Amino acid sequence: MSTAAVDVPGNGERWLRAWREIDLPTGWRAEVIFNGSITVTPPPSPPHNLIADLIDDVLRSGRPSDAGILQTLGVRIDAIGKGYIPDLVVVPRAALVTDEPEISAEHVLLAVEITSKDNADHDRKAKRWGYAHGHVPLYLLVDRWERPNPTVTLFADPENGDYAESVRVPFGKSIRLPAPFDVEIDTSQFPPGR
Repeated sequence: MSTAAVDVPGNGERWLRAWREIDLPTGWRAEVIFNGSITVTPPPSPPHNLIADLIDDVLRSGRPSDAGILQTLGVRIDAIGKGYIPDLVVVPRAALVTDEPEISAEHVLLAVEITSKDNADHDRKAKRWGYAHGHVPLYLLVDRWERPNPTVTLFADPENGDYAESVRVPFGKSIRLPAPFDVEIDTSQFPPGR
């Protein structure tokens, strides 16, 4: 999946405004990234969507009863003036009752990103940094393109712009999500990037 970047001059508020107003074809995503650019990404591949579906199945059994699992929700990180659209995000349903076009990261219980070949470093670095600055308590990174072997990493306890804890497993092993989920994700069916 290829991406294109567009530079947007100015402060974070300008980036967020441009992100909100960009008009894209159905299924495409735009995100404000680390260096002040907006990336435009085509719809995810079938293997990417399979992984999202498998994670969604597990999360449904362990999510808080008042939380939703969403795939197209914009997440605004006010502290750094950035906006992302996670592959999956878990938020309290009450946070979805808003006039804003996206929600603030402060409401996110879990953000899940599944790397694509052309933007894996963005998910590994910029989004980790961004979600930590947004105080997203759990960030699950499914890295299909890590070499020599694909991995899944759970980042937890955001502090000082990074995560204090992380657990990494190779595809084929299970990874446990702590409360409020208390579920185990079996990665044995996750297709690696080729």
